[in-house]
Amino acid sequence: MSTRERRRPRRLRAGDTVAVVAPAGPVPADQLDAGLDLLRDWDLRVVPGKHVRERHPRLRYLAGGDADRAADLQQAWCDPEVDGVLCARGGYGSMRVLDHLDWAAMGAAESKVFAGSSDVTALHDAFGSRLGVATVFGPMIATGAFSEDAPAREHLRRTLFAPESVTILTRRGAEALVPGRATGVTYGGNLSLLAASLGAPDAAAPPARGIALLEDVGEDPYRLDRALTQLLRAGWFDRASGIALGSWSECGPLEEVRAVLRNLLGDLGIPVLWELGFGHCAAQRTVPLGVAAELDTSAQRLSILQPALR
Repeated sequence: MSTRERRRPRRLRAGDTVAVVAPAGPVPADQLDAGLDLLRDWDLRVVPGKHVRERHPRLRYLAGGDADRAADLQQAWCDPEVDGVLCARGGYGSMRVLDHLDWAAMGAAESKVFAGSSDVTALHDAFGSRLGVATVFGPMIATGAFSEDAPAREHLRRTLFAPESVTILTRRGAEALVPGRATGVTYGGNLSLLAASLGAPDAAAPPARGIALLEDVGEDPYRLDRALTQLLRAGWFDRASGIALGSWSECGPLEEVRAVLRNLLGDLGIPVLWELGFGHCAAQRTVPLGVAAELDTSAQRLSILQPALR
């Protein structure tokens, strides 16, 4: 991730056009239809990607072929009539499309909203480092977090349409693992994907002064330990000023997860705040990546100093 200031795309407005793409796993048809209808209820014109309903003929955990998934994403990003690109779901596969994208062509296109989470972390990282654009880490359109969770959906809507109204992230149960206060640029996302990206020749470097955001789902404590240890040994936290932790759904007993995180992150000499409500959880908060923020463990909050959208 480059240390230069990110470009902030224009916020969405009623009447705008958004594309919905599937860069990762196969998309449940019923949830996609429900999500598209809800977007239309926001007075948006919705353009589904050409391959959004496909499934890879052999690798059934992918939504269509790598080149096709990449083509949908690139076409949406480069289309001047599209004001935002929203991901349908995560799962696995976003990392596989990176080498199929024409980054020069995408860099020449006007910046716009890009939103998704979980496996889409791989794309957030690349959009930040290659395109220099701030992005939005939040619920995806063909998931229950969007179609069935009204608070999560509303937080995303406000982030996209009125970002100045959702600049404070906090949650009941948030607590300091390491007390303190820090400012920096938000970066990170899904822990497993971040660890998996290490070593690639185009892997993004963390910002010179950053607030790392981490969350995961379905990973046992020892697997979280392995991923965190990998990031630590690679120096991923060396320039971090603070760490904000999201949800750890289906990762085992939370006390065990907390113990792992405290053990590995507690001696870095930077503040660490536990459970801010972003990631795979009910009432999921949307959080921008690549923007200035302040972490305050005594106030149990992450304050967004510069919204991702202008």
